[in-house]
Amino acid sequence: MTNAGKPILEVNNITKQFPGVLALDNVSAQFYPGEVHALVGENGAGKSTLMKILVGAYVQDKGEIWYQGTPISFSHPREAQEAGISIIYQEFNLLPERTVAQNIFLGREPTRYGLIDKRQLRRQTLDVLRRVGAEEMISPDAEVKSLSVAEQQLVEIAKALSFESKVLIMDEPTAALAMHEVEILTNLIHKLIAEGMAIIFISHRFTEVFDLAKTITVLKDGQRVATVPTKDVNPSKIITMMVGRELDQFFPARAKPDDIGEVVVEVSQGSNAKLDDINFQLRAGEIVGVAGLQGSGRTELAQAIFGVEPFTSGQMHINGQTVRIKTPTGAIKARMGFVTEDRKAEGILPNQPINDNILMSVRALQAMLRRVTRYGIGDKPQLVPELVQQVDVRTPSVMQEVQYLSGGNQQKVVLAKWLASTCDIFIFDEPTRGIDVDAKASIHEMVRDLAQSGAAVLMISSELPEIIGMSDRIVVMWDGRISGELPAGSTEEEIMRLATGQQASAEANAAATIEATAV
Repeated sequence: MTNAGKPILEVNNITKQFPGVLALDNVSAQFYPGEVHALVGENGAGKSTLMKILVGAYVQDKGEIWYQGTPISFSHPREAQEAGISIIYQEFNLLPERTVAQNIFLGREPTRYGLIDKRQLRRQTLDVLRRVGAEEMISPDAEVKSLSVAEQQLVEIAKALSFESKVLIMDEPTAALAMHEVEILTNLIHKLIAEGMAIIFISHRFTEVFDLAKTITVLKDGQRVATVPTKDVNPSKIITMMVGRELDQFFPARAKPDDIGEVVVEVSQGSNAKLDDINFQLRAGEIVGVAGLQGSGRTELAQAIFGVEPFTSGQMHINGQTVRIKTPTGAIKARMGFVTEDRKAEGILPNQPINDNILMSVRALQAMLRRVTRYGIGDKPQLVPELVQQVDVRTPSVMQEVQYLSGGNQQKVVLAKWLASTCDIFIFDEPTRGIDVDAKASIHEMVRDLAQSGAAVLMISSELPEIIGMSDRIVVMWDGRISGELPAGSTEEEIMRLATGQQASAEANAAATIEATAV
């Protein structure tokens, strides 16, 4: 079925603001039945916010939504589902302890004489599983926790079909799928659009975007850059639309070649359930930036090095010695520090004072009383006040609970905690996420100071200007692998080609051509 000319869903001048952030700024788009419409953009471009508005998870501040020719406004996702607009999030919204049938018809189970009619429930479940081609693959009676990721995704799609959805939003649907599972999903999408469904497809994987989408809308910094027919563009042009801006932030000067020392960390053929064949080096005095899109394996790389989800094969060397880091405790003993992506859940104790938060790592290393470090702080009584001053935490007292600090000051407390621990290796995962410009500049200076004092720094960021401005080398992740390494000062376009697998695809095609020619 092809578009007859009228959109089934339309957004006009949608604006949404959160405290300190304009998430969407007058965004408009039209979505047609029988088409896949891809929505692309860097992390933080506004894609997820727009989708949450469409399904009633958020309410827009300005603008209108039209559905089947009528203005609508949903106050709850269930209202959107019942109207025929469903979303499948990257993190599935299923109950693992319940069966497939119970998940698909949760709260809508057929009844007989006031009780759930299990036989009818099973029949209805088989009907929707048949529509997604999974009636032989998935049992209605199977517990969701027993299913693979691909099977759970099919259950989510079956659930959407059980609502007779006319619009299906898919958020990174192929991020966790193997190649053969992607093929199953692709075939199903073709079947659904042939039935007249409108599919909004959010993905960082350009292979699937260009294979499936008839139209692509590019968002950047909360604004719509363009909506274009897929046949009129190529991946390079879309990447330019996504990142088309100049580096306009101030960053400290990069390391000079003479400032970079010996290899401190080396990983060879490191692999686990989420990473494959990781090979890289980290040297004293340098900052290596890790770039990549959501789901590429950036955080998983940091967690593997730090022992949260350790490598199960391959080798890791620290200062030339073979090590097996199996736990974070082992990493700390190896003089590593890890500033996590989620500081509130993993980096701080919000109900405890600044003093206790900073001393956590010191206690772990049993180094509180004999600390002589790059900052020259020696004894316990002076330790916390001097570190608080060093990292410029804005607080009336070191006994103030961390939960009452701003986001930027909370991040500085996390930094101070690891500075106190005399680490030689630092891993920063999104160190400036959610903090203001002044705090960002301060943290950038501190991270560069660490490198200048001889520390080896691995810094993960989803902000490409930060990666480019701070890194002495750039490692790019894609699909659980390192897809390439770039020198300091590389462009956003070069990074995005590696981050979207375009470079890997080009190299694979070139290799195939050479092989075919040789034959």
